[in-house]
Amino acid sequence: MLAALPRFSQQVNRVLTWVVVALFLIWIVGNILSAPEQFISVLLLGISLGAIYALVALGYTLVYGIIELINFAHGDVFMLGTMVTITVANGWLGLDGSQAWYVTTPLVLVTLLAAMAFCGGLNVAVERVAYRPLRNAPKLAPLITAIGMSFLLQNVGAAIWGFNERPLTATGDSIFPADTLFSIGGVPYRAKSLIVVLITIPVLLALVYLVRNTKPGKAMRAVAQDMDASRMMGIDVDRTIAFTFALGGALAGAAGLLFVMFQTSTRFDLGFQLGLYAFTAAVLGGIGNLTGAALGALLIGLIQAFNEGLSWHTPGSDWTESIIFAILILVLVFRPQGLLGEATADRA
Repeated sequence: MLAALPRFSQQVNRVLTWVVVALFLIWIVGNILSAPEQFISVLLLGISLGAIYALVALGYTLVYGIIELINFAHGDVFMLGTMVTITVANGWLGLDGSQAWYVTTPLVLVTLLAAMAFCGGLNVAVERVAYRPLRNAPKLAPLITAIGMSFLLQNVGAAIWGFNERPLTATGDSIFPADTLFSIGGVPYRAKSLIVVLITIPVLLALVYLVRNTKPGKAMRAVAQDMDASRMMGIDVDRTIAFTFALGGALAGAAGLLFVMFQTSTRFDLGFQLGLYAFTAAVLGGIGNLTGAALGALLIGLIQAFNEGLSWHTPGSDWTESIIFAILILVLVFRPQGLLGEATADRA
């Protein structure tokens, strides 16, 4: 009798999951039929948001996969990446939207490299100063330290760049021309949306190649599986962990540039909210799983865009955070390993 209870619970969870999926599909179909052009526009927006969230979520999942730490300061590293992007692109390189695309594009790539280098170096410094001394401490100690580093970086951003919203340009416009590149179902697709995809896809492919096929990537996977055995095999664990933080920071810098290019402004407290969205995406997809993090980020981006942009029976933008965190709670309760993750025992 008692042995049958877990099986019954699993069946109930499976039924509830399919009920929720069915209701969601009915809602999507209803919005498509009521306003097809609006749905296409919101869908494109969700894909762009998901691409940005994916770069941040991958930073969370890389660090967790190797040392099992939720780096809550990662969202604020991303925020500082947006600030550096504005400083370099507008303040140093003079990009203001008046330049032709063939002038803007190389300068954006320079800005991208600057933001990635800054955030990568900052993340390594955070790991060296705040996390490495606590590596053998109880797990609660580095977790609290990560929260403290988040507030510290947030206030550093406010002290340097101010508490008010910072626009990318003086006029608040994008630095890319606003011309329509092409239309999908009558919905215009603009350059700032295309740049998000053109940068995100190569970065994600390069990350997957690096982790799976290069010597540093193999060292990362070895340390993630067994840190002590990796030391005995001659792997420099400290250097590998620092490299992982540098890689995660570089991804946050790339996401910072894409966010500013897409939204055209940023704030000192941006990292807290967006970081939690990206963390939810990593948990949803399966934290520690690169493909899962990207999938979870795409789903979170679409859910946010659908809730805030569709008009047929939507809760509205005021409910976006509640919906996303409700998803986080449900995943942690019913499938803590995420969509693509595997249930594993804690490492000793």
